[in-house]
Amino acid sequence: MERLRSLRWPLTAGLLLLALGGGYFLWRPASPPAPPAAAIVVYTPTPHPTDVPLPTATPPPIVVYVSGAVVRPGVYALPAGARLADAVAAAGGAAPQADLEQINLARRLQDEEHVHIPRRGETPRPEPTPLPAMTPSSAQPGKVNINTAGLAELDSLPGIGPGYAQRIIEYRQTHGPFSSIEEIQNVPGIGPATFARIRDLITVQP
Repeated sequence: MERLRSLRWPLTAGLLLLALGGGYFLWRPASPPAPPAAAIVVYTPTPHPTDVPLPTATPPPIVVYVSGAVVRPGVYALPAGARLADAVAAAGGAAPQADLEQINLARRLQDEEHVHIPRRGETPRPEPTPLPAMTPSSAQPGKVNINTAGLAELDSLPGIGPGYAQRIIEYRQTHGPFSSIEEIQNVPGIGPATFARIRDLITVQP
């Protein structure tokens, strides 16, 4: 009995220390959370805008009248810079009786031109003389240059309708530019009366 009494205090102290140690591990503060890993930022450089070429202006088409030895004679619109061969192809091609050796299929066409494809044995018409381009500074103000004017400009003259305007164009294509305004009276259908009405409105000066 005396032995148990002598061991009571050591056992009590040991249990007390054990209880204190267990309480420490239960109630100690939790370790702070680990800091998050640094974010990785990928930098992608923005490409510089490239120069975009501006669209080029497309020249307007030309309109020509194709007659003679072709499959479908008529008026056709062709791209600017078209050749005589393009006009023949637009008209359905050359007819069997066409004499293509008399014409220059590589010739560049002009707007409002009359293209005639000769037949075998037919005397070919002379090739039209290329006309100088009319600029706003080259023509006399208020007057129509009958050597460079198109169908619409000639049609605007008093007494000159679409038919006479086409005859004027065909005349200068066949005979070359007018040397004087009086020469316009050589165009079939244009006489002194019509010339008197337009003489002050036309010119041949470049």
